Amino acid sequence: MSRFLLVPGGWHGAWAYDEVLPGLRGAGHAADAVTLAGLGPGPAAGRAGAINLETHVDDVVRALGARPEPAILGAHSYGGMAIEAATRPTPGLVAGLVYIDAYVPVDGDSCWSLTTGRFRRMMVRNTGADGLAVAPSRSDDPRARPHPLACFVQRIRLPEGGAVSVPRDFVYLSGWEETPFAALAEGLRGDPAWHVWELTRGHNLALEHPEELVELLLAIAARHGAPGTRGR
Repeated sequence: MSRFLLVPGGWHGAWAYDEVLPGLRGAGHAADAVTLAGLGPGPAAGRAGAINLETHVDDVVRALGARPEPAILGAHSYGGMAIEAATRPTPGLVAGLVYIDAYVPVDGDSCWSLTTGRFRRMMVRNTGADGLAVAPSRSDDPRARPHPLACFVQRIRLPEGGAVSVPRDFVYLSGWEETPFAALAEGLRGDPAWHVWELTRGHNLALEHPEELVELLLAIAARHGAPGTRGR
């Protein structure tokens, strides 16, 4: 049995994995998702200015520490920023890292610096209401919430030599236009520390094809050596 802890991408809460968690649990694994600060239900006015990337890293660290067993820590999109930093103070609680079409930062990177001009323009355009939070796009899930701007622009701080030596998987979703992850996936294919999976699907796999994400996570757990796990 493995433990999974899943972190959503920008504008989304734990609900993004509502159709994924039951499949993992049904296969005998412990599985939970975390809603990052400012992305939960209810009014968030006045809170966005106090929330940055470090806040979200702390959210993940607390969620990891809520149970004693190590977790396969997975994240979608922006969530990759938070899990990369959260592994440093919790090395014994991380059994593996899964980046689901997610940013993989090094020290000094930000979501802003890693993304494309298209998404930078969207961030600026959608922050006009209050200058503090980036509104979700009109095409997003109706549950999506404005995302604190500071989370996207704050540079990550990763101490040298602090990377956790665990299995690392990158899930490249190549079926959408203007993906910012094509070059990243290609670079990781040549890195022996990484295993790259590719699906010709859109960016929001958990919402659009949750059964495929379940199967992929089960395959990853099997690759990590979890007993009683079926692969693809």
